[in-house]
Amino acid sequence: MDFHFPEEAEAFRAQLRAFIDQELPDWWRGMFIGGEQVWPFTIEFCRKLAGRGWLTRAWPKEYGGQGGTLTSLADARGPLTQTGEGISHWEQAVVREEMWAAHEPRGPQYMNLNFIGPTLMMFGSEEQKRRHMLPMARGEVIWCQGFSEPNAGSDLASLETRAVAVEGGFRISGQKIWTSYADHASWCFLLARTNPEVPQHKGITVFLLDMQSPGLTVRPFVALSGPSELNEVFLDDVFVPATNVVGEVNNGWHIITTALNFERIGVARYARSKATLDLVCDYARRTKRDGHALAKDPLIRQRLAQLQIEYLVARTLNYRVVDMQARGLVPTYEASIARVHNSLLDQSVGAAGMEILGFDGLLEPGDEAAPYDGMVDWAWRHSVQATIAIGTIEIQKNLIAQRGLGLPRG
Repeated sequence: MDFHFPEEAEAFRAQLRAFIDQELPDWWRGMFIGGEQVWPFTIEFCRKLAGRGWLTRAWPKEYGGQGGTLTSLADARGPLTQTGEGISHWEQAVVREEMWAAHEPRGPQYMNLNFIGPTLMMFGSEEQKRRHMLPMARGEVIWCQGFSEPNAGSDLASLETRAVAVEGGFRISGQKIWTSYADHASWCFLLARTNPEVPQHKGITVFLLDMQSPGLTVRPFVALSGPSELNEVFLDDVFVPATNVVGEVNNGWHIITTALNFERIGVARYARSKATLDLVCDYARRTKRDGHALAKDPLIRQRLAQLQIEYLVARTLNYRVVDMQARGLVPTYEASIARVHNSLLDQSVGAAGMEILGFDGLLEPGDEAAPYDGMVDWAWRHSVQATIAIGTIEIQKNLIAQRGLGLPRG
């Protein structure tokens, strides 16, 4: 079995790394460190990626890509319709890895590229594609997703935001929560209930919501960990035209499960975990206690070696999913397996970093005495949500049991 990327993809990786090294400013530590200057930087960074044809490399040419694969409305386990070569999927995987290792300088636009855009390609109307795909491919627009609600998180199908049909469209009222980047987004990929009289999963519709619509209020959260991308979104009789309905009315659940699979695949968390692990290993080699480098301690060596193994497993599980895509298949439970291991790896690396760095690990970004600019502390604090975001780990295990093993609902 060959675990290496195709030669073309590795050549592309070398080009991309050189570009990242050239474009990242000295102050860049990620979206949540650096204040308001990060926003114009990420937009300009995406535009430069787009100018090289790298932002949406795996997308079809008609939507601003380099001739990748356009998926069809096939059954969730059926084949995709191929319009390009599988190599583009591996190159897109390279983009995800390198971006997450660099603390995602694409900023919030990673959501456009990883799942909102691909889902719109599958289910959107031609008018919707013409209007929205090219601005995404040019790196000009920020989207958010309106999924979770105060009483609908893991059980997303219990959402209560209501869309009532009126002349020319729908009036939507309700509340969304934990909505990343809503305070900067131009558009929202929104879920709302259009038929409360049918079973939960059958009365949901997907809408494209203009974030400048009258009746829409966004309220940012203040987090203990520092600046946050999270927001509450309140909808008070917001009008959405019928042309902004994605797919068929009341068929949104099928669309959203596809979007969530794209999202789980698109987050290369393991690459960021590896970047943090490299910092911890460097600290262990450089730091002496009782006259000996920490890396000489057999318990620490074993801990770091085990984490390296877990990283390789996480990477391989993600490559399995990429390979399925490149061969024209749609991953479902395979994406959940990769997601579970990615999340656990993120938390394991963060915890090990704090234990090995000791008091040094408590120094936050911005503290002049903090090793590695406080990025080990940052990684640990942000790993807490790894098993919650994009569907809790418990939900992922249920999906693996039901779709992968054929077990009944518990």
